[in-house]
Amino acid sequence: MVSSEEKNGPSSMTIFVLIPVFNRLAHTERVVASLRGQHIAEQLCIVVVNDGSTDGTTSWLEKQQDVVELRGDGNLWWGGAIQKGLEYVSSHQQSGDYVLFLNNDTWFAKDYVETLVKVSREGGGAAVGSVIHEDNCDPPLVSVGPRLNINRIAVWDLFSELSPDQHRQPAATYKVDALSGRGTLYPVELFERYGQMRTFWLPHYLADYEVAMRFGRAGVPLLVSSHAAVHSPPVYGNDVSRMGLWDRMFSPRSASNVIRRLAFYMLVGSPLQRLTAPLRMFCFASWRALLQFKSRRKESPAP
Repeated sequence: MVSSEEKNGPSSMTIFVLIPVFNRLAHTERVVASLRGQHIAEQLCIVVVNDGSTDGTTSWLEKQQDVVELRGDGNLWWGGAIQKGLEYVSSHQQSGDYVLFLNNDTWFAKDYVETLVKVSREGGGAAVGSVIHEDNCDPPLVSVGPRLNINRIAVWDLFSELSPDQHRQPAATYKVDALSGRGTLYPVELFERYGQMRTFWLPHYLADYEVAMRFGRAGVPLLVSSHAAVHSPPVYGNDVSRMGLWDRMFSPRSASNVIRRLAFYMLVGSPLQRLTAPLRMFCFASWRALLQFKSRRKESPAP
């Protein structure tokens, strides 16, 4: 019989699960329940970073004896909340521990965390992300992981490169160019070697990609396991469809924030790419806008 230590690693290993939250208590209750149901739940340290919630989240967390609550004043954003969690981890970690980034609007199978740990070990200390499933989709797979072309200022999902057959039967693992905060496991020592979050430049969007790419440039494999799926509601992330043009371009709640996107490409690029990032951003944004304009004109009915 295989012992628990042989299967899951040393019993002293801890996986620190960092979950930034702002309101949405029902989501937080569900993700905590999913973590409590894990096969290796006794090895999890659940850390919820409550950034000024006003919907009852605070009072609920106070009653959860197995959850560490860290509080913010509403201005942490995602990157700041993760950084606060990493500071907690720094004072409690041991060699061989892991950090798992999670969003609260996710749920997963009982072997989810141990699958991530197994793939990380088999990958030589890899950083390992999750695929995203939507339960109302057939097939449920809707996202694999980020692909980037820094020269062309382009980001897309590896999912778009897979065949319909692979959507139903994906490979066990995929190599990607970055990893999202929506379910990614890191060996804890990576943050000691290569640094933590860069909250000044990237307080919210793209902070997860930047830290993963920093580790990748240092030689850490960036993998996604198709056997480690996070389930999400049909709409996840921040909906900017109702934002005005100014907010889309400059609001911290917008993934299209041009200042943060410029900061991201300057942080992840080579010296030459950093120097030319502003010009390339302008040129490719103009080119794509022109293509969209032409496409809409073709689709519009003739008068």
